Amino acid sequence: MSENRKSPLIVHQTVSLATANSLRERILRGEFTEGQPLLQDALAAEYGVSRIPLREALRQLESEGLVTSIPHRGCAVAVLSLDEISELYEIRALLECDILAYAIPHLTESHFERAQKVLDSWEDTTYSGPNGSDWGALNWEFHSILYEPSNRPRTLMLIKNLHHSPDRHARMKLTLAYGFDRAQNEHRELLKLCREKKVDEAVDVLRRHILEASRSLVRFMLEQRAKENAASA
Repeated sequence: MSENRKSPLIVHQTVSLATANSLRERILRGEFTEGQPLLQDALAAEYGVSRIPLREALRQLESEGLVTSIPHRGCAVAVLSLDEISELYEIRALLECDILAYAIPHLTESHFERAQKVLDSWEDTTYSGPNGSDWGALNWEFHSILYEPSNRPRTLMLIKNLHHSPDRHARMKLTLAYGFDRAQNEHRELLKLCREKKVDEAVDVLRRHILEASRSLVRFMLEQRAKENAASA
């Protein structure tokens, strides 16, 4: 086969992946709201793809907790209850603290430099994009660098999916409630402790960072929903 020609399977997988990536970002930045139906015919026409790769893209997003499949009705953007959001963050705290403890002894100067560059770029890009869209990518990049040398790829993939699920709410909260500075300071403290190989202290900081983010996000969403209810009354 010519090097310039791709097999139909590769092309099909590429279309499905590109569609999933685009839909994911649109959901995360709030273009599709909670509970909104995702009309497959309309989306297929918009993306210029057939129903098959679109369905695969939606299945991928369902596995990440961003889309819900409704029997006989198709798919919709997932709706997370406040209890579910708290649960997701509690799972994150368990997995991420565990993987960080494994990773710290194997972190190198290269990891520290890469993580520092992410924090340095944070200042210029955090507020750009709708609902702080750059924040989501930078936040995951920073954490994934620190977890990378744990040699636990399956756990890392689970954590990545957990980051996606409540991310659209976290972006809104950080943008509207200006939580960027606090997150940045906590990230810098975490990186410092990782550099010093202080495993227990770094794990404690990470646990507080995740659980306080959960509590803060739930408070914010309660306030937002109260405002929406008052406005519609």
